[in-house]
Amino acid sequence: MIEQHIILEGIDAVSFYGANNTHLMMLKKLFPKLRIVARDYIIKAVGDEEELDKFRAVVDRLIDHCTRYNSIDEEAIIDAVNGKKSDKGSDSNVIVYNINGKPIYPRSENQCKLVEEFGKNDMIFAVGPAGTGKTYTAIALAVRALKNREIRKIILSRPAVEAGEKLGFLPGDMREKIDPYLQPLYDALEDMIPGAKLKEYMDTNVIQIAPLAFMRGRTLNDAIVILDEAQNTTPQQIKMFLTRMGNNTKMVITGDLTQVDLPHNQGSGLTQAIQILKDVKGISFITLSKKDIVRHKLVTRIVDAYESYEKQEKETSKK
Repeated sequence: MIEQHIILEGIDAVSFYGANNTHLMMLKKLFPKLRIVARDYIIKAVGDEEELDKFRAVVDRLIDHCTRYNSIDEEAIIDAVNGKKSDKGSDSNVIVYNINGKPIYPRSENQCKLVEEFGKNDMIFAVGPAGTGKTYTAIALAVRALKNREIRKIILSRPAVEAGEKLGFLPGDMREKIDPYLQPLYDALEDMIPGAKLKEYMDTNVIQIAPLAFMRGRTLNDAIVILDEAQNTTPQQIKMFLTRMGNNTKMVITGDLTQVDLPHNQGSGLTQAIQILKDVKGISFITLSKKDIVRHKLVTRIVDAYESYEKQEKETSKK
């Protein structure tokens, strides 16, 4: 009898084993000659060598499936046992799959351009109004790169600038005060990575979410680095951020120049950076518009209404 240990690397063990260990029980029934025990991320199997090799091949196929789709089901298990590659249909446009196994793909022309430019350049500026999927698409691309082992970590950052609230009045310690500013980044990650695996990634710093001020002095290697809400950076801050770039690193900088929350006498670092870097080779600039908005249809109408109002205000002020 031989004993073999299989480590469920890079996936969520709960998703693999199934609710109430239903998937694990199914595997035990399909391999009655083996004694199979699972604990945390390790599966221990005892039996003869030939049967163990078959079991290992099945588990490897299921790990690949779970890595890609974030879940497995009975059909996937049967396919793995039969040596059949699971196929959820044509996925040439799919960036990654969410925690329910549903595809996440670019939903507008400029989102497609963002995905395309991400493959060509190491630094991308994506600018556009709220709801155009700038940050969500960028995070999906980062998660895909992490799953494909193209990078070792994802780093997400935002400037901690108030949009009406005051940071000092929020309850808790510094981490608790800052977390509300970073919540949109957590929301996107929670949609793409199962909870237990996301917690593990964050506990081990594979995924890092930090305010922009915490970036100073760092060199960021083997990573996808995303700066969100970059319109709220000062020229000094965005220069500091851009120069953190290390080897095998891509940066995506997103922002909405119509929602600058800096003091009126402070210019946006994003505006200046676009002007200074517009002719630099290796940097791509993508401008998203109202037609790229993928949130509720009312968001487009709200953006239109505010644009009309601001236009009227400017015309009135000139008189």
